[in-house]
Amino acid sequence: MAEEIAGDDVLDAYSRVVSGVAEHLIPRVASLRIHSRRGDSSGSGVVLTGDGHLLTNAHVVGDGSEASAEFADGTTAQARVVGVDRLSDLAVLRADREIPDPPEYGDADHLKVGNLVVAVGNPLGLAGSVTAGVVSALGRSLPVSSGSAQRIIEDVIQTDAALNPGNSGGALADGNGRVIGINTAVAGIGLGLAVPINPTTRRIIYSLLHDGRVRRAYLGLVTTPAPLRPSLAERFDQRAALRVVEVIPASPAAAAGLRQGDLVLAVNGVPLRDAQSLQRQLFEDAIARRTEITAIRNNALVDVIAYPAELTDR
Repeated sequence: MAEEIAGDDVLDAYSRVVSGVAEHLIPRVASLRIHSRRGDSSGSGVVLTGDGHLLTNAHVVGDGSEASAEFADGTTAQARVVGVDRLSDLAVLRADREIPDPPEYGDADHLKVGNLVVAVGNPLGLAGSVTAGVVSALGRSLPVSSGSAQRIIEDVIQTDAALNPGNSGGALADGNGRVIGINTAVAGIGLGLAVPINPTTRRIIYSLLHDGRVRRAYLGLVTTPAPLRPSLAERFDQRAALRVVEVIPASPAAAAGLRQGDLVLAVNGVPLRDAQSLQRQLFEDAIARRTEITAIRNNALVDVIAYPAELTDR
């Protein structure tokens, strides 16, 4: 009997957390209908700022420039697309009237596998739907493209909170109701993916808000994380680097002399341990800037100088 009571207490606590997050977020997640030349499409959007901005997925917006947003209390607004970044699958819209205040945004870099998460969105047109689950895995990768430009969204959150079409652009929140991800994909039954809210995506969102686009630098490297041998790990005080899988011909990396098989340790003295640690350095301020790249080639240390170009969609 005591065990049953204890189990009931746990379930009650779980229910209180989920219902509390739902109560906080449902008013702040809109059902979006995007208007484009190809017709209307739907998804979800989360209030981003107190002056009417909404955050959603780039693939929800598509090639549309106008949208309608409807909130749980019946409030409706027209919205225009402020900026789209397909290489992070994020987009920002601006409503034409007052909308609910934004929720608190957290930092997905502090998540751990097993943490409780709550997804709020409008799957299959069913507004204000809530599902709950746990963080199933961290550090997943999601390939995205825009024109000829291709990129990997790193540190994608995997969750078993049920997602369905229409959840895209909705909120993934922690147990305190802080938005730590934007739901982006249904990868299978019991497997959903969300773009994390972290320092890198915050920088992207800031650029979309203020400039309507994200300017990125381009080196022309295709890399994969690779562990360092114990002797090298001890020597350089890091356990992993980025192995160069391909150097794009006529790219800044090719001009600098980087080669397939090189192990890139650092850029401008900052150690590289995963693809995101390189991508963090390839924003607007790196374009055409002298960039020092440290690599290992045939067990020897190699330093090269590159001048990143601006990444375009062509």
